[in-house]
Amino acid sequence: MSNPVHGLPFLPGTSFRDSTKIAFHRSQTLGYRNGYAVVRRPTVAIGGDRLQVNQLSQAELDELARNAPFLTYGQPKQAPPAEFIPAYVAFDKKVLKFDAYFQEDIPASAEEHYRIRQVNIYYYLEDDSMSIMEPIVENSGMPQGKLVKRHCLPKNDVGDHYHWKDLNRGIDITIYGRTFRIVDCDQFTQAFLESQGIELNPPEKMALDPYTELRKQPVRKYVTPSNFDQLRRFLTFDKKVLRFYAIWDDTDSMFGECQNYIIHYYLMDDTVEIQEVHERNDGRDPFPLLMNRRRIPKVLVENAKNFPQCVLEISDQEVLEWYTAKDFIVGKPLTILGRTFFIYDCDEFTRQFYKEKFGIADLPRIDVSKKEPPPIKQELPPYNGYGLLEDSAQNCFALIPKPPKKDIKMLLSDNKVLRYLAALESPVPEDKDRRFIFSYFLATNTISIFEPPVRNSGIIGGKYLGRSRVMKPFSPVDNPNYYGPGDFFIGAVIEVFSHRFVILDTDEYVLKYMESNAEQFSPEAIASVQNHIRKQEAAAPELENKQAEEDPSIHELEALIDTIQKQLKDHPCKNSIHEAFQSHDKEASGYVDRDTFFKVCDSLNVPVDDSVVKELIRLCSPGEDRVNYYNFVRAFSN
Repeated sequence: MSNPVHGLPFLPGTSFRDSTKIAFHRSQTLGYRNGYAVVRRPTVAIGGDRLQVNQLSQAELDELARNAPFLTYGQPKQAPPAEFIPAYVAFDKKVLKFDAYFQEDIPASAEEHYRIRQVNIYYYLEDDSMSIMEPIVENSGMPQGKLVKRHCLPKNDVGDHYHWKDLNRGIDITIYGRTFRIVDCDQFTQAFLESQGIELNPPEKMALDPYTELRKQPVRKYVTPSNFDQLRRFLTFDKKVLRFYAIWDDTDSMFGECQNYIIHYYLMDDTVEIQEVHERNDGRDPFPLLMNRRRIPKVLVENAKNFPQCVLEISDQEVLEWYTAKDFIVGKPLTILGRTFFIYDCDEFTRQFYKEKFGIADLPRIDVSKKEPPPIKQELPPYNGYGLLEDSAQNCFALIPKPPKKDIKMLLSDNKVLRYLAALESPVPEDKDRRFIFSYFLATNTISIFEPPVRNSGIIGGKYLGRSRVMKPFSPVDNPNYYGPGDFFIGAVIEVFSHRFVILDTDEYVLKYMESNAEQFSPEAIASVQNHIRKQEAAAPELENKQAEEDPSIHELEALIDTIQKQLKDHPCKNSIHEAFQSHDKEASGYVDRDTFFKVCDSLNVPVDDSVVKELIRLCSPGEDRVNYYNFVRAFSN
């Protein structure tokens, strides 16, 4: 073979590889069309080169046209043989049922000489076994049910067994010495035998037992007229019972209670029966009867008062008078065996009987229900002074105390804090210059007090009082009266645990809250805050000039605030930066630590790297570990 490119023979040393060729891929020749795999002939060689031999001769095309097409996946496979189904699967739960009977001799009876016993013969197709069942007849006196258990029944002495081909209607079969006459079969059995080519005999009637049919005939009755009064009474009042509803009130004795009973009076023999009325979850054992059916003596003879009734029966010799129907009247008490029952109602049959027998037409129902006593008001024990009253009261409501329920006001007043500046009233000269910040939390009605630290004062500032509810002086311990937002105004005196504070100043947010919720504050309180704010606004320019002259850093701080307000007037954090710092300042002191300060600024994208903002942070930092965020927030609140 010669080299197709250079015309040289394809031999070692005469062929070489093109070093400039970089493509070596093969063209796609496999694909799917309408869900079948097809093979396409390649049109280009490896790497996309021109394919030299790509045409078929006419003879090859004719040979392809004459060949029959084959399936894509080769020759068709031979179908698998039919699945083998064993007999125990094909005939599972398929049973042939035949109706039959056999005759049993009765030699020792004068009323019957033989007996016809009806049976059902079952043939199980799955294993060619048989069983014989006799339907159970009530009060037959004979053991019935399964006569022959399921197994292959022997047909003869040779060892053959009965097959379904040996069974048919109108034939006799002998099983273990008993001859059974088959008279009929069910629809499934008939259809199965006919499908197997067996011609069935016509059905026969089932033989009946003559003694059983004789017992079904009505018994001859002999009625003899009699004037015996007791028998006549029995026949007249049999199954006629007077029903009374009574109560036994034993509440006067210790642990006694009021119980309901039903009294039955049997007109047939003047006997009385008392039943208990049970209710759900009444805590009593379910005894059906308080007293069994018996006659109840009403008046005993003089010598029979000491008669041992608990061990001997009372006869007519010991009784002068028995209880009768006229002694049971609705609305009257009745003493039976030492218990006094009050009859308050009866049924409709009893009312009709009393109307016809005694002429009592009206037996109204008597209301015996007792009114429930008024509920006992739960009184709380006196407050011992430890913890909050609400928390201590929870120990009286449940064995395991739960926290008191919170008011929905917490949702409406969450994160709303009223701040006031106060001074301590004290005869000690060192305490006159001490200032405190009162924070009133509207969500929980709690107060916290913070004392700003002052250098070289000799007093350690910080938290003075944690968040807690403060009672007013002379407030009762059992029903304390706590300080509310209406008690805080300019000049008000707040006594906190025997320490008196005077409110000196507040902020504009308090004034806005008081004006929007005027119903919670007195007009004098609102007026005091308004006048104080006006005085501060009037004296603000002079105070700023004086402070600027005394402390040049104040003038520098105000200048930085004005500069930042102009630069960051459109910053998105200006509406939320104050609430963010307040949420971290739990004591409402106006200070946060430096780590928290920079975390909040980072979350709100505050440009803390700016030189002007850095200078503002320095001026707002009285110490190395805390930052006064009040002046810092002013630069973003314009």
